Amino acid sequence: MDILFFKAALFGYLLSTCGYMASLILKRVSAARISAWVLLAAFVLHTVSLGLRAGGAGLTPAVNLHEALSFFSWAISGGYLAFQLKTRTRVLGAFVSPAALILMLAAASGLDVISIPESLEGGLVAAHVILSLTGEALLGLACLAGIAYLLQDRWLKHRRVTGYSRLLPPLGDLDRIGHICLLIGFPLLTFGIAAGSIWAGSVWGSHWSWDSKQILTSLAWLAYAVLLHQRLAIGWTGRKAAVLSIAAFLFVLFTLIGNAFFRSVHNFV
Repeated sequence: MDILFFKAALFGYLLSTCGYMASLILKRVSAARISAWVLLAAFVLHTVSLGLRAGGAGLTPAVNLHEALSFFSWAISGGYLAFQLKTRTRVLGAFVSPAALILMLAAASGLDVISIPESLEGGLVAAHVILSLTGEALLGLACLAGIAYLLQDRWLKHRRVTGYSRLLPPLGDLDRIGHICLLIGFPLLTFGIAAGSIWAGSVWGSHWSWDSKQILTSLAWLAYAVLLHQRLAIGWTGRKAAVLSIAAFLFVLFTLIGNAFFRSVHNFV
């Protein structure tokens, strides 16, 4: 049953993406409004799928890379939908929905995996993965907002007020999204890393093993720590914050797909 809801959610993300693309092509916000409701429906279906998968088979996002990608897609979609309640960010969905769709397509090939390795059982593992992935998803949303910010900023600076620049959210809203995502996502990532370190110490006898995923995650954490410091202590906003947010998220992407290229103690995900 969870696979049925997953496929329905995947179809919803596809429809939403098509609608957002239509809004850009036709330069109509109305298409984006409809697509936002479709995205919400896809998110609800996805939530049901994850709930059934977690309740019925006892699965968590820690099972493998495919489960992690599915959860990441769910988290980034939910984060974006939450921001729509307070900001005029409907067309930002043209960046978010395709990302969620791509993640879901990548996750679809692992739907049949229904067993949990014994090494991944326990509350600390679930806390580690769920907190880390939720934090990374919010930081991913900050990256997408940063990309939209740079595009909008470029158009406005060159006085190229086109239909696209009118569609995109105001610079202030995009910067605010990036800031809030950082304020919430960074602590979640920090707590997730801490939970994973405690679990590793109890299972392997060492909190640090110079693993490729640990190194990449640490680099990402340091990059976001610098960005948070610059925002809060120095008052960085706008273009600088957007650029660093995008650059820092590259490390997060490497942590998500790095297992396909490097030997790692995280190869089970």
